Amino acid sequence: MTDQTQQAPAGNIPAPQTRRETAGGALGLGRKDFTLLILVAVLTLLAPFILNPFPEGSALAQFNAGYPDLMQRFVIFGIFAIGFNILFGLTGYLSFGHAAFLGVGSYAGIWMMKLLTLNVIPAIVASVVVAGLFSLLVGFISLRRSGIYFSILTLAFAMMSYALAYSVLTPITGGETGLQLKYFDPRILDGDLAPGVTPRASLFGLDMQASYELSIGSWLFTFNAGYYIAGIVMLLAFYLSIRLFRSPFGMMLRAVKSNQNRLNYTGISPKPYTLAAFVISGMYAGLAGGLLVAMDTQVGAERMFWTASGEVVLMTILGGAGTLIGPVLGAGFIKYFENIVSKINKATLEGWFSFMPDGLQDFVVAVIYPFVGKGWHLTLGLLFMAVVIFLPGGLVQGGQKLATVFRRDRKSASVESDAAEQRQAGE
Repeated sequence: MTDQTQQAPAGNIPAPQTRRETAGGALGLGRKDFTLLILVAVLTLLAPFILNPFPEGSALAQFNAGYPDLMQRFVIFGIFAIGFNILFGLTGYLSFGHAAFLGVGSYAGIWMMKLLTLNVIPAIVASVVVAGLFSLLVGFISLRRSGIYFSILTLAFAMMSYALAYSVLTPITGGETGLQLKYFDPRILDGDLAPGVTPRASLFGLDMQASYELSIGSWLFTFNAGYYIAGIVMLLAFYLSIRLFRSPFGMMLRAVKSNQNRLNYTGISPKPYTLAAFVISGMYAGLAGGLLVAMDTQVGAERMFWTASGEVVLMTILGGAGTLIGPVLGAGFIKYFENIVSKINKATLEGWFSFMPDGLQDFVVAVIYPFVGKGWHLTLGLLFMAVVIFLPGGLVQGGQKLATVFRRDRKSASVESDAAEQRQAGE
């Protein structure tokens, strides 16, 4: 019997990692993946310092992003984008309705807090389970089609979910006003709250809003319990996505994206794999929805609107679809613009350029103002166009190109140094 080399079911699929690439790692990860995980963990831990580079009261303090609410959104929407990337980045299926799972997870989480306990653990578990079940239903129907038809089906489900939450299921969703925790909610596992006391989400008694402020000179750094809890969950979600990307299941998803017809010819049906990817992606969205409830105990139907689905698409493409860290970078990039650049008003610009003569100051402010404040979408749109045109691989590709240039420069410098030494030795 002759040995036969096993062929991949579809073309253009990356070869499995060699022993050299996988050796030396920990937690079942290769050396490069483990290094990437450690890098993300360090950035998450030091975020209060990294995101507050400018002293309080300075003109540039406007660009500081190290306050709890925004840092929480960075990591929570990072989870949302990581999950979406498992579907879009690996299988190539573009969903325009993922916000439905974010919203369903949020509603499941807040009802768990209203009926059972303010502890966030049951709320997060319920969010993941309910979102997973709902995504199983939506995926089972939507995945009967592919391409643009699949995308339209997911968008239709999302808009139907939004309409149901906004008007039809008002007793469950709160309709236009949404749901929020009340002191008189049943919460069968918790004690009664005093009338008028605002219920707060907690983790075994640790208030999610608890913060510690550290003042160093003119700098003020805030360490928030809710942020670090969400950050730990994000790291776990990121780790699981790495394992999935490197697993045989991830290889099958790449085969689906590469050439689904060729996969069919081998006798392997891609539908179970795509459905599994859809459900896992939906559970990630539900996890993000549950964490949003834990940080801000109020839920509205706007989380299920089509613009929220479009936002996660932009996050993934901007950061780098199919890459590991790209969706996290894209989520942070967009949320930064949404919360920082959008707050720059005309008075802020006039203060920045007050050193200029009046006529020149008015001209500069008039030129810049349409791109900030309410016009932040214009700036984001231009940057997104630039990334798509010049960096199709997203921000990750841009970082790789910069790293290549630096490596080339170092190599050239090393070669020139060796040549100079050889000339000196010859003389």
